[in-house]
Amino acid sequence: MIQFLGNKDDLEKNGRVAFMGGSITQMNGYRPMVSNWLKARFPQTEFDFINAGISSTCSMTGAFRLEEHVLNKGRVDLFFIEFAVNDDQDAGHEKRECVRGMEGIIRHARTEQPEMDIVVTYFVNPGMLDQLKAGKIPMPIAAHEEVLKHYGVSAIFLAREVAERIGAGELTWAQFGGTHPKPAGNAIAAEMIGKLLSSAWDKNKAKVKVAHQVPEKLIDTGSYYQGKFLSPEQSVNDSWSWSIPQWNKIPGSFRNTFAGMKLFCCDEAGKETVVRFTGTALGAYVLAGPDAGTLEFSLDDGPWKTLDLYHRYSRGLHYPRTLMLVTDLEKKEHMVRMRLSDKSNPSSKGTAARILQFTVN
Repeated sequence: MIQFLGNKDDLEKNGRVAFMGGSITQMNGYRPMVSNWLKARFPQTEFDFINAGISSTCSMTGAFRLEEHVLNKGRVDLFFIEFAVNDDQDAGHEKRECVRGMEGIIRHARTEQPEMDIVVTYFVNPGMLDQLKAGKIPMPIAAHEEVLKHYGVSAIFLAREVAERIGAGELTWAQFGGTHPKPAGNAIAAEMIGKLLSSAWDKNKAKVKVAHQVPEKLIDTGSYYQGKFLSPEQSVNDSWSWSIPQWNKIPGSFRNTFAGMKLFCCDEAGKETVVRFTGTALGAYVLAGPDAGTLEFSLDDGPWKTLDLYHRYSRGLHYPRTLMLVTDLEKKEHMVRMRLSDKSNPSSKGTAARILQFTVN
């Protein structure tokens, strides 16, 4: 249920609106269109708009960065989310990860701020479009829908709208603009969002916000609803540094989103570091470039396992991705020993690790 912007003590005076997603959110697309629509709808309101879009990131990464990038900014009245496309084409998640990521975001947000209204928009890529044309619901959308229905969260099914308009001859994929929509495609999304909000606000004549109820039961008990970042600084030693990489000397393109950030870095195989954490899961939010290596890790002095950091998009880009090392643990203090293997992905040109944050549930 969508309520009313603002709170009953300061009605319409101020509003904070957050947008989280991948490049579709980060870019100059539907986000500024919705922001402008809100400013026109509430001309007396002072808005704070948060752009928490980061290209290439998925809902799982979103669950771990939610606290730092959105919730720590203060009371959020409206929260827009889009991750269906990136869960599909970038992360290539199975259903479990799609659920754990989206449920992690929704449950954490609603637990911290029960009055927050949330709208999830399903954008579309060519593969998802073909599935919709064939009468099938793409798996990431189906997984996210399961979460949204469980928590009573509104969805904008833009992907289906686009498929239906193309099927009716009212729109072409080229006119829409592709996976990263053109202004015409983003305008469809913004219009659908505007209609949803207007309809809900017109029905809520009292213009009073109430707390949303959070279901007692989780869809997946392993969902990352207590996700947060854990600074790698605690694990620095002579071989693993906490520093700003010299990007001009490292092959591969680099996005300004990460400019000036310290990363946990090592490029020498066999050099160990230790990560201590309390929780049920540990992962690493990394920039995986052309020289991305393979991590070897041991949980609580158990057997060593491996995790390939390289992504198919790493060939020419320091690609942001979150990889889980261990999950479904007993909630207590754990220790992970970690080192780089001397063997890397066949497509990699090195043995490097550059970690933005550890991710802990």
